[in-house]
Amino acid sequence: MSRFTEQEQQRREKLAALQQAGNDPFAQKKYDRTHLAREIVEQFEDLDGQEVSIAGRLTACRHMGKACFADLVDGSGRIQLFARRNDLGDERYQAFLELDLGDFLGVRGQVFKTRTGEISVRAEDYTLLGKALRPLPEKFHGLRDVEARYRQRYVDLLVNERSRQIAEARFKTVRAIRQVMDRRGFVEVETPILQPLYGGATARPFITHHNTLDLDLYLRIAPELYLKRLVVAGMERVYEVSRCFRNEGISQRHNPEFTLVEAYQAYADYEDMMELTEQLVLQAALAVHGQPTFQYRGNEIDVSPPWRRLSLLEAVAEYGGVDFRGLATDEQAREAGRARGLELEEHETWGGVLDKFLGDCVQPHLVQPTFVFDYPVRISPLAKRKDEDPTLAERFEPFVGCEELGNAFTELNDPLEQRRRFEEQARQRASGDEEAHPMDEDFLRALEYGLPPTGGLGLAIDRLTMVLTDADNLRETILFPLLRPEG
Repeated sequence: MSRFTEQEQQRREKLAALQQAGNDPFAQKKYDRTHLAREIVEQFEDLDGQEVSIAGRLTACRHMGKACFADLVDGSGRIQLFARRNDLGDERYQAFLELDLGDFLGVRGQVFKTRTGEISVRAEDYTLLGKALRPLPEKFHGLRDVEARYRQRYVDLLVNERSRQIAEARFKTVRAIRQVMDRRGFVEVETPILQPLYGGATARPFITHHNTLDLDLYLRIAPELYLKRLVVAGMERVYEVSRCFRNEGISQRHNPEFTLVEAYQAYADYEDMMELTEQLVLQAALAVHGQPTFQYRGNEIDVSPPWRRLSLLEAVAEYGGVDFRGLATDEQAREAGRARGLELEEHETWGGVLDKFLGDCVQPHLVQPTFVFDYPVRISPLAKRKDEDPTLAERFEPFVGCEELGNAFTELNDPLEQRRRFEEQARQRASGDEEAHPMDEDFLRALEYGLPPTGGLGLAIDRLTMVLTDADNLRETILFPLLRPEG
């Protein structure tokens, strides 16, 4: 039994016949096109009656005896082709009719408008530039299976307009963010993905090995500590659009590989980072929607500044019914969480329980843009203390549409205090907290050379795109999300 479907077998037979006749479509190395489809539509008044050369994928063909209409799609959009037996000759016209949907063509011909008013190109000559050996999914049913869509994203993007819209929105979001950062004098940099010691977040890393050095390395969980080293070096405004990796589960809000934009500004604090966050999200919304309002999960979101501000401990007390100031130990926190019905790990830490209260009790109320701020120092090892209350750190997380979009704080620049914080994290790690921050002696050495007052911000591109596009889950915003192996 053939491993090919009937259509696939027919396409392979057509390819073999073409190659035997000396017309191998895969032998074509280039095609000189003069215009894109969108350019012909937009510049029709100037191009009417002119000869153009276009190239793209054949996506539809409507036969009408001695003539046919076809759709050619390139990276800019769709243009209609008009092919006639009188223009191409009997043999070439018949060969055109035998093309398969999905094939790539180069077409030379005259621009005109049909009687129905559609801008088209009259095919005077064509070249087969590539043969599609698999048929495209049927137009109206498309590629519907979610697993197949993610696994075959190349087909998903080809046939699903919604998927293309989300992808384009992501591009616009990143471009808008870069424009804001560039206007504000930030320098875009690149820092290591392979790191001898991971840090900058509380997460479990992926581990790999360098054979030549016989050295275990980690895929970065965040670029934070390297970016702050650059501020030490005198680069006062730096940012990176960075791929990060965390060895965690896959869910609607999590993917082990994701993208952050992380920025650091000397002589700034977390208030400045709040203002920067507002502008980054606002400009991304304007780039995607042309306005600051959009729909997400049935709610109309307005990201116009200023955003609401909500103290973390006050929010947990209000929505969760627990005052964490009165809970001193991990066990007391776990008891409070169990009483509230939260699902907790057996050895969940005080900070872990607090985070559960935030996620389960507070977050569902944060529909409109909100800064949840002033986190306890004990769960903020890299943030500076508040002068008014040294048990709290100048830290915030932005929420939009009930989704947490990032993390930011006034950076701790005291190397002695940072060492004490790392030592406390080491004790937590020894007690079983696998996500506690490791001791980083080189980062401490960098701080000893002097870090000016600095504000830092990390913003999650995938989640921001998910909110801006009203996507069902995070994987919709990632071109190639991680999946289980086939079979």
